[in-house]
Amino acid sequence: MSRWLRATAWLVALSLTMLPAVSSNAGEQAVQIGWLSRTVHRSLPLSYLDQPPQDEGLQGARLGIADNQTTGRFSGQSFALAESIVPEDGDLAAGLRDLADKGVRLVVTDLPAPELLSAAGMPEAASMTFFNTAAADDRLRGEDCRANILHLLPSRAMLADALVQYLVAKRWLDILLVVGHSDADREFAADIRHAAKKFQAHIVQEKPWTFVPGARRTDTGHFAIQAEVARFTQGISYDVLVVADEEDEFGDELAYRTFDPRPVAGTQGLVPSAWARPHEQWGATQLQNRFLRQAHRWMTDRDYAAWMAVRAVGEAATRLHSSDPAAIVAYLRSDRFELAAFKGTRLSFRSWDGQLRQPVLLANARSLVSVSPQPGFLHQFSELDTLGIDKPETKCRMG
Repeated sequence: MSRWLRATAWLVALSLTMLPAVSSNAGEQAVQIGWLSRTVHRSLPLSYLDQPPQDEGLQGARLGIADNQTTGRFSGQSFALAESIVPEDGDLAAGLRDLADKGVRLVVTDLPAPELLSAAGMPEAASMTFFNTAAADDRLRGEDCRANILHLLPSRAMLADALVQYLVAKRWLDILLVVGHSDADREFAADIRHAAKKFQAHIVQEKPWTFVPGARRTDTGHFAIQAEVARFTQGISYDVLVVADEEDEFGDELAYRTFDPRPVAGTQGLVPSAWARPHEQWGATQLQNRFLRQAHRWMTDRDYAAWMAVRAVGEAATRLHSSDPAAIVAYLRSDRFELAAFKGTRLSFRSWDGQLRQPVLLANARSLVSVSPQPGFLHQFSELDTLGIDKPETKCRMG
């Protein structure tokens, strides 16, 4: 743990035990944060072991409010989360208007890219700032960036760079790239290709996955998968298989079934992510435990991104001792803002695309394997900017 993080943790603990709470009074500053999401039908993963949570993201935002309230006891501030959850076939504009009518100007969203862009372009959004916690699409940080959107979740380009940096550090330079059928899979594959070129790895072959098993759960279903994966990877010389399968349709079937013994990484196997269940370093265990007590499940990437969004607002409001949304957003975008988020370094927003620069965890289901950026990957401003689209290559033009 760094000296800065140790000092911060000590000061927080000291304040909780020694300082008297500021009682609520007419002079207390109230900071409202909105939550905008849509109820969606979540597809089941390949295995029934991991059921998709129905409150993903929202639980992270609620924990962020609880943490802000702890700080607010001493700064004379209170924090509230106004939740607007639109039904699956409901009107997103109505949900946004509901928040606007309540005076909310800072909105944490759990929306896919098209709906996020739609919300950010509505007349009611003119004075709002949105915090993206669900959409990893590169275009939101590029040609479709918006001045009123900040991004807490790492982009797919950041995830790809983090993974390829590790592969290069391990000298696993020859990559077999296996790609699913969705647009998200194709974008992640393109980011892997870009990262390989940037960090001098080599895509020896790229193959689309087209096999559809007929009866996976029959007594002989595993034999069919085993034979197909072996055939699919036979005759190719490579160091690591990188898979792009965000919907978990086939990626988990690849490990241990390849013709040659090779590791699997990408969306399955060794996975780059904002947060991971095995993460325990830099005080992360206490965040994991607090979330588990509140939500009765493990924290996901989207929970973590929502928690960071709410905490970022709380940090800015406390530092400024202000509840003015415009002042809070200006501070978030300035070079004075820093967020401690259990990753061993201070996080801040990139000025050119609104992305929160942050380390990316590399983990499997039971172990945190590494954290990128890897040692030796240098940058003139911040090593964190070796992950994702850097300022000289950005397509973002906020206007």
